[in-house]
Amino acid sequence: MISKIKSKNTAPEMIVRRYLHNKGFRYRLHDKKLPGKLDLISLKYKAVIFIHGCFWHGHEGCKYYRIPKSNTD
Repeated sequence: MISKIKSKNTAPEMIVRRYLHNKGFRYRLHDKKLPGKLDLISLKYKAVIFIHGCFWHGHEGCKYYRIPKSNTD
């Protein structure tokens, strides 16, 4: 099941990308030259943006996060 989970072009990432692009912010996507799994990279501002969804980072009160039914450890 884990292999089916997308790591690029996810719905939260696309929402953030559209918003930033509409505001005039330009960026690169998923640059392999830098360490880690970066979502957006701005060379002009020397900044990176990580967009984590609710599957991995279930924050308190999130209606989308579900605790796994098996292998909960």
